[in-house]
Amino acid sequence: ILYESPHQLRKTLQELADLLQGSIIQGDPSLKLTGVNGLEEAGPTEISFAVPPYLELAGKSRAGAIMIPEEGELKGPQALIRVKNPRAAFAKLLMLFRPPESVESGISQYAFVHPTARIGKNAAILPFAYIAEDAEIGDNAIIYPHVYIGRHAKVGSDCTFYSNVTVRENCIIGDRVILQSGCVIGGDGFGYITSEGKHTKVLQTGNVVVGDDVEIGCNTCIDRATVDSTVIGKGTKIDNLVHVGHNDVIGENCILVAHVGISGSVTVGHNTTFGGQAATAGHLKIGSNCTFAGRTGIISDVPDNVVWAGFPAQSHVDWLRMMASQRKLGDLVKKVRKLEKLVETLEKKDDK
Repeated sequence: ILYESPHQLRKTLQELADLLQGSIIQGDPSLKLTGVNGLEEAGPTEISFAVPPYLELAGKSRAGAIMIPEEGELKGPQALIRVKNPRAAFAKLLMLFRPPESVESGISQYAFVHPTARIGKNAAILPFAYIAEDAEIGDNAIIYPHVYIGRHAKVGSDCTFYSNVTVRENCIIGDRVILQSGCVIGGDGFGYITSEGKHTKVLQTGNVVVGDDVEIGCNTCIDRATVDSTVIGKGTKIDNLVHVGHNDVIGENCILVAHVGISGSVTVGHNTTFGGQAATAGHLKIGSNCTFAGRTGIISDVPDNVVWAGFPAQSHVDWLRMMASQRKLGDLVKKVRKLEKLVETLEKKDDK
């Protein structure tokens, strides 16, 4: 079943070109388009986009119009618009043709809001949300059903928290933060003292501070600090099923892809990317502008501006060479066995 937009919006090719500050290089400017879609899914009344190396394949798409980069060429029957950044243009058209569902502001009679909680202007508190004592919700925030906002927590303006989000006591959330369903902000850090074979819990007394324009995915957990704060820098984007440990400081504009695990007391610089299932040891300092491939195991401090992979983490180039060498091990073992047999044969001849 294909997606059907509830919005009956029609725009001409020229209107879209003007909106995207692009130029029509093929097709009728009066062509009417009703939606945006992927290359394979798009129909004759929809617009899509293509970038290298998919420009050749795009000519076979059923899309009525396609956006391509300014330096790109595409041979096909579709109407074409050249734009500076097709991916950014596609995102803009998604907001045009498939805008988020609107939510009516106000506090539902089925939500619980403590009398001491402060709710900003035009905020929407949906049924069965729980806003605890002395919590603060900023202007235009949307709090979906079954969200829990703990005591003394502060939530900024224009935030959206989807169902089953938990923001524990004393945590601070910036403006324009999106928390996807099921994520937990401020769960207890994993702190224990082990003595005589028994594990005794260490009280986790800190909080979590999330900067502006952060998005955190479904079922991701950001642990509160033992003392002080676990910090997520502004503009950072965190995927589903990620764990950030207690007392971590994640810099600005970082990306953490699904299943990443950051151990406790790790400091990460700005603009650093962790591929899926990458993980760290604890108490490390990781630089800015770094990239770690999927499943990288980081066990030591990392300088700025590196691209690492493998376990233990190493230069991506060195890791590729090592992987290439490992693939040759099977043939190498066969050659060694042949040489061993040859040596054995020669030794028997010498004995005679």
